[in-house]
Formats: sequence, C-alpha cells, structure tokens
Amino acid sequence: MKQAGQSIVHPIPPLYDSHSRVLVLGSFPSVKSRVSEFFYGHPQNRFWRVLAAVYDCPVPLSVPEKRALLLENGIALWDVIASCEIVGSADSSIRNVRPNDLGEILSGAPIERILLNGRTAEKYYNQYLRREIECEAICLPSTSPANAAWSVERLATAWRAALQR
Repeated sequence: MKQAGQSIVHPIPPLYDSHSRVLVLGSFPSVKSRVSEFFYGHPQNRFWRVLAAVYDCPVPLSVPEKRALLLENGIALWDVIASCEIVGSADSSIRNVRPNDLGEILSGAPIERILLNGRTAEKYYNQYLRREIECEAICLPSTSPANAAWSVERLATAWRAALQR
C-alpha cells in the first residue's frame, strides 16, 4: 500500500538582497531543512560543500555563515514549491503542488539567471513557473545524496561553470 503524503507549507522564506544576481531554486525542503528552518539542512546534502569548493572558502556550518556565503556571492535561494503533499523528504512522493510566487525576488533583486538544483526542481519549474518568468533557467545536477553518481568535485565543476560565468 502506498504511504499517504503529509500536506506541508514551505516554512522557509526566500533569501536574497538587492545585490543578488543568480537565483538558485530547489524543489522543496527536506525534513532536516524544515526542522532547522534553513535550506539544505541535511548533513548529507552536498550543496554547502559544493558552494565552498566553487568559492574556495571553508564549508559554512551555521545559518549566519550560510546566509553570508550566498549573499556575498550574489546568490538568492528558494524553492519552486510553496506547498505539497510529501512523504518524508522523498521528491518522488511529491503530489498536489502549489508553486512559489517568485515575484518578490524578481522585483527585489536584479536576477540575471536562474539555476535549478536537480531534475525535480526543473520539472516543477517548467510545469508551473517557466511561462511567467522571462529569465534563463539552467538545470544543474542535484546536490542531493540521492545523486550518488556525482562526486562533490564533479558537482563543483558543473556548478562553478554556471555560477561564475
């Protein structure tokens, strides 16, 4: 029998400022991220290690360090999905999606491009947001531990090319 998903509203506000030029969108926060109330909170997710490698700096551990790394490098961060039914953290279980309204970020920051963290973010971005947004969106390999075929080094190479162009 298929497990029913729990309907959850995204608990984390978008992170951006007036200097953000790149918007990174994930799909929906994991259980660990929802508990920590900040993005990519699961220690096995390689997002913070990848950014540290891209910008040649120590891996940020605290939320203030993570916020600083993003904002110092012109990166805004949020997710495509505002609410959905989900079982645990499994992207494959996502149902009944309501997308986030990106208008707040796009009107408050000079975003030049959008990067999508993995295929699930790309799927829902294309399904719900792409027609409204007049900004290039590039799908990058997911930093999730489920994407085990990609090492941190390989991820950093792909992400560096997109972030530093």
